[in-house]
Amino acid sequence: MLHIAKILPRFLLLITLMGFAGCYPALIKPAQRPDEALSRVRFFSPTFRDDIHIDSLALAFERNLEYLNRLDPEKIFYYGPDKFTCRQVLESQEAFLKLIKETPDPDKLNKEVRKRFRIYRATGRVGNNKVLFTGYFEPVFKGSLNPDETFKYPIYRQPDDLVRIDLSLFKNKLKGQRIVARIEGNKVMPYYSRRNIEMEKALQGRNLEIAWLKDPVDVAFLHIQGSGRLRLPDGNTVSVGYKASNGHPYRSIGRYMLDVGFMKREQMSMQGIRTYLAEHPDIINQVLDHNPSYVFFHILDSGPRGNINVPVTPGRSLALDDRLFPKGALAFMKCHKPVVNNRGEITKWKEFSRFVLNQDTGGAIRGAGRADLFWGSGPYAETAAGHMQHDGVLYILIKKP
Repeated sequence: MLHIAKILPRFLLLITLMGFAGCYPALIKPAQRPDEALSRVRFFSPTFRDDIHIDSLALAFERNLEYLNRLDPEKIFYYGPDKFTCRQVLESQEAFLKLIKETPDPDKLNKEVRKRFRIYRATGRVGNNKVLFTGYFEPVFKGSLNPDETFKYPIYRQPDDLVRIDLSLFKNKLKGQRIVARIEGNKVMPYYSRRNIEMEKALQGRNLEIAWLKDPVDVAFLHIQGSGRLRLPDGNTVSVGYKASNGHPYRSIGRYMLDVGFMKREQMSMQGIRTYLAEHPDIINQVLDHNPSYVFFHILDSGPRGNINVPVTPGRSLALDDRLFPKGALAFMKCHKPVVNNRGEITKWKEFSRFVLNQDTGGAIRGAGRADLFWGSGPYAETAAGHMQHDGVLYILIKKP
């Protein structure tokens, strides 16, 4: 008979390993509800280290509090299987903001966060409990407020005949599901696709144009980024941002170009797609029409705003699926970022971690395993956003009751 002193350490090790293996099971089907997108972390909490200056986080928090203060204090937010009121979320974030301002020591901050906050981990993609992180930025395009032979590809404001229909009004089991449509006679029809709008001119003559760009690829990338600045011929700039979409599913043109053999995986980046299409103008429409989604814009008084209608903060604003993750939530991410030399070339990727806030969403950001980090504007932001496609880990935090 084995001595209990020999059995106990092995038993404890086995239990620990079983707990570790069972903490983050891979999804067998895509998450459809918040309780499937986030799971409580009971063991193996991450080390909370932040790689950039805390001032940018304080700014993102102040903007976030503007959003939360606009809401009904009793509004419910779903953090995985748990429910919290807006009042609780607001108190949690005020407490965190106070904590980061009063705790400059990284080790002490890590200890206090672990002690005071409940932690949830994003369950990730099907068969892979990691989150795929991509990036977006605020691009600058040459544009004009009037069309001519150079500027002839329009961007549009939201049409009056675009309607959003809440399907839960018809059946309770459709709660949270909406469609975008147009009314034609006595029929409800899908709204026009990109091909209908760009190639068949479905919106022409309705005075919906905001501005015109030089290149249809510029228009497509503005749609993907969701916001940008237009540099006008007189040197002035106009900021435009996402207002609505046509409701069609987003389909990646990069994935399409890989699938049909136009490009190889090692060539794939935003910059690589641009270069390839510039060298093969005959396939531009074929490639762009693969994505039926279409974005409508409005003119912004300031820089880009997220889906909670506050300005997004470079390096701190994250876009997540707002059907699954609570808007405005405090998050913590671990992923990789590029190191760029003075020629703008990526020399390597290095691991980083930081606190971020869920302040945006996007047509391609669907499921528990996708996240999009806002990098800001400028050459580094464009490089990082254009090349970031890395697996990482995402946590959501809220103060313990």
